[in-house]
This record gives sequence, C-alpha cells and structure tokens, in this order.
Amino acid sequence: MIGCLPEALRINGKEVPINTDFRRVLIVLEAFNDPELTDSEKAYIMVDSLIGVDKISRNDIPEAVKQCNWFIDGGHDYSEDPPNHRKLMDWEQDEQMIFSAVNDVARTETRSQPYIHWWTFLGYFNEIHEGLFSQVLLIRQKKSKGKKLDKTEQDFYRQHKSLVDIKKKLTEEEKEEENYWNSILPD
Repeated sequence: MIGCLPEALRINGKEVPINTDFRRVLIVLEAFNDPELTDSEKAYIMVDSLIGVDKISRNDIPEAVKQCNWFIDGGHDYSEDPPNHRKLMDWEQDEQMIFSAVNDVARTETRSQPYIHWWTFLGYFNEIHEGLFSQVLLIRQKKSKGKKLDKTEQDFYRQHKSLVDIKKKLTEEEKEEENYWNSILPD
C-alpha cells in the first residue's frame, strides 16, 4: 500500500516480521564492508539482524536474503542493474558526515531517537542537500569518472584528501603483508 512502511517481509508465502530500525541495517552494511567475512557470513548476518535465523526454515534462507536486500534497498530490486564498481561512499568512514547531513534534514539527532524506520532514515539520506558530505561525494564522483576538478574542488581535495579518499579495508593477511613490505623497503 502506498505510504506504508513495511514491518514484515513475504518469504515463500509467509509474512515474517522484521526489525526495521535503521541501526539494524547499519550493522548489516558494516558487515557487508568487512573484508574478513565471506558472502555467506554476510548473508547470515543480514538475515539474522533483520529477521532472526531461528525464525525461518533453512529452505527459506535464499528468499530471505533476496527480501532483506529488497528492504535494505528501499523497496527496489537492483539485481538487473549493471554493477557499479566505483565505491562513492563508506558508511563507516563517512559516518560523522552522513549523520550531520541526515540530522540536518531530519531536524533532530537521529542517533538519539529510540526508533527510526530504515526507510524513513533512507528518505532523510536521499534528501541530503549541499554541505560537506555532498561536496565530498561530488569530488569522489568526478574522480571516479575521470572528470577534471575545478579550482575550488582541487583546493578542497588537496586540503581534505584523507576525508575524500575512501580507504581500502584490508584483511588481517593483507595488513601483515603490507607491514612486512614496509619493514623491509627503505623509506
């Protein structure tokens, strides 16, 4: 129904209640960003965080994964869209900028609210207007497409490179290898 926020997902013909608070989805997004986790582990965390794996049968897991993705994507199915290989934001790295921008749109400190439906939070996120976060995203987008930055954007990037560049998350193995090479190579 138009204007209703989903509180359950239809999984193989059954309505299954879900935890719709935005914090639960942020836990899932954090797991999706963890290079140490396999895709199966990420799917398990998603289903367990939103539904609870003990609340569905093993046979329902594939459909639960599909429906949870649909919910996280705000009711859209992006499975047919070509994959976007360029990462423009990172929920963890950009956390402070995201919450500042979302709070500005929501006109409240969203983290202090006892409950906000994910789709409401997503609506606030989608209405972020000009500010630090949008400036960072614009520069990331231009750089990912190989577009030239104007003088103001170049200055901003030089001054805030660590804010703009998305840091690649390394596995423990990759960190050890990087540390090894750093220890043997001259400065």
